[in-house]
Formats: sequence, structure tokens, C-alpha cells
Amino acid sequence: MKLSDRTRLIKPSVTLALAAKAQVMRAEGIDLVNFTAGEPDFDTPQRIKDAAVEALKKGMTKYTDVRGIEPLRLAILEKYRKDYGLKYEKTEVLVSCGGKHALYNAIQAVIDQGEEVVIPAPYWVSYSDMVLLAGGTPRLARTSEESGYKITPEQLKAALTSKTRAFILNSPCNPTGAAYGRDELAALARVLERHDCLILSDDIYEKIVYDGFRFHSILAIEPKLRERTIIFNSLSKSYAMTGWRVGYVLGPAAMISAAANIQSQSTSNATSIAQAAALEALTGPQDEIAVMVGEFHKRRDVIVKRLKGMPGITCFKPQGAFYVFPNVRSLLGKTANGKKLSSASDVVDYFLTEARVLAVPGEDFGSTENIRISYATSIKEIEKGCDRIEAALKKLE
Repeated sequence: MKLSDRTRLIKPSVTLALAAKAQVMRAEGIDLVNFTAGEPDFDTPQRIKDAAVEALKKGMTKYTDVRGIEPLRLAILEKYRKDYGLKYEKTEVLVSCGGKHALYNAIQAVIDQGEEVVIPAPYWVSYSDMVLLAGGTPRLARTSEESGYKITPEQLKAALTSKTRAFILNSPCNPTGAAYGRDELAALARVLERHDCLILSDDIYEKIVYDGFRFHSILAIEPKLRERTIIFNSLSKSYAMTGWRVGYVLGPAAMISAAANIQSQSTSNATSIAQAAALEALTGPQDEIAVMVGEFHKRRDVIVKRLKGMPGITCFKPQGAFYVFPNVRSLLGKTANGKKLSSASDVVDYFLTEARVLAVPGEDFGSTENIRISYATSIKEIEKGCDRIEAALKKLE
């Protein structure tokens, strides 16, 4: 069967083979520590689940407006007004089937063939492929552990060209956990003011920050960027609602209308019951977030301390999200069971085989020297996994 050309644009996930291998190991009864989870290990708060049940009882099982039910859209607008002083109208918000869907729709709406999108690397795995599917060209701006995995104004200025259509800002970042402070965002905004491109702001991890760090919206810092900024968010991380699939996008009305038209020809509305749950999430008590973040904070401190104490590994201390992105460059070239470790994927494969620990190789995130470890699991599992990794490192030659 002949497939479309666009299917060849998408790179195969490095993790798929590892996931298949892990599945076989589990079937054989092998105990694995799983450090791959991209979702909180907490349950959705009961009040949110109760709201979904109540919606079912009331018969909220039909199609809704493609853009989302009005009370939810109003709640999203109120959230951004209250949290960041940003004022939007109902025509400037679209509810989608998760944050990924919101981002995909918007990229389809604004990116044309040959246009470039500047993406700081390491980056979330789907950014580059979404750009490719829209006919655009990802232009990677590589950051380093030494720079805190953040793009500098100088780097941004050098990356922007006449072909640049958009710049993606993800803070806190998946996979590094790096987050931009107010002054850093202001410096990037000064560069962006002088270049006519869109800013795609991925705010997914806005609530999951540590050590007194305060999340800032680049648009709140520089309102002049209002007509060029598109904001993405979801309920998935902050409210442990990954499976509910509710995300949203805020931006200029013309873009929202175009994205809604695209959505109308694919999924139509986000699930009605999930929207009812999302409404409760945003408008009800917010205490659960602090409890969850407090636990993530403890886990982060444990795993960073453990990894920093291991030979051949350096580990940046994340300011947000729930991942660490340790650098394993010093392990490359070493030998394990007669096989040379030549890539981050080899290191992950070795940890899986020898230590029975599953992580994600950095290649999927634009790095050949890092691996991603999620600490969205218990401290007991973190300690067990780190013990196993430490033991495996001692066997390298």
C-alpha cells in the first residue's frame, strides 16, 4: 500500500523498541522500575471525578460546541485574568482533546510550507514532528546544562531569520525541568519585539515549580506581543487528569477560529463529561495542587542528590515539571558485557537489561548525551531504581 509522503516525515520513536522489550520482561515476571511516566502518579481529585459523575446523571452525554462549553471557556479566561492579568474574550479560547491536540490544531492553522519554527533543544518530543506535519521546518537552537538548558537572547537572535514563522517557548520544560524567570523572559521578549514572528507558549507545567520559583507568562511581561502570542495549556499535569484529555489554546480570534475549524473536521468537541470535570478542576478548591507539588519537590531532591553522587553522571536541578535530564556523556565509550555504549539509547538499554530500570533516551528530545527520568513515582521506587543504576555503573569497563 502506498502511504502519504507526510508519514515519512515522522521519525520512529526510540522508546518503542525499549517499551516492547520491557513488556516482554514484565511478562516473564521481571521486576522493573519504571522512570518513563509523563504523568502524575496521583489520582484525579475526588471532587473532579464527582463532577463528571454528576454530569453523567444529568445526561451531559451529547455533542457540545466545538470550541467547548461556555462555562469552561469562561473559567479558562478567568484563570488567566486572575493568575496573570491577561484579558481574553470568548472568541479567543478553544477547548481541545488535550494540550497536544490544542498545539497540533494551532500549528496546522498558522504554519505554511517552508516556514521555520525555532525550537530550543532539548525539547518535547512532538514539537518538531508537528511542525513537519504542517509543512514547516524545525530550526533547533541547542542549549546546554551550563546555560541551565535555557535559550539566551543572543541565541534566539541568531536563530531568527526571514523564514521564521514562530518560536516555541516551553517553561517549565519537558524534558529538562528548566524554567525562565521574569528577567530572562523580558530579555527574550526584547528580541522577539524586533522580529515579526509568532510566540507559541507551552504553559503545561506552570503550577509544578519548586524552591519558591514563580511562573511568569511572557505576555504578562510584554503586552506588546499580544497579537503574536498563542498560549497552550491543559488540565493533565496540574490536576492529574492526563486520561481525561482536556486542553486549550488562547490567542487572537482569527487563529482560534481557524483552529476550531480544523478541530471540527477531526475530533469535534472535547468529551462533554471531561469538560464538566475540567470546569470543576478550575473553579473548585485548588489545595490538591500544592500537596502534589510538595511531594514532587521531595522526590526531586532525592533523585537529584542520588544521581549527582553517581560516577559518570551529571544532573541539572530542575526548577519545575517532574523530570530530570541527567547527562551521561562520560559513560559513552565504556563497555558493558562486551558491548560499547555509543549513545544515550545504548545507556538506556543497558540500564534496562542490567539494572531492570526503564528510562527514556535523549534522542527523542534532541539530545544524544542525556536520558530522561521521571520522578512521578514514589520515593521508595526512586531509591530502588537509583540503587540498581548505581550497581550497574560499577560493572562498566
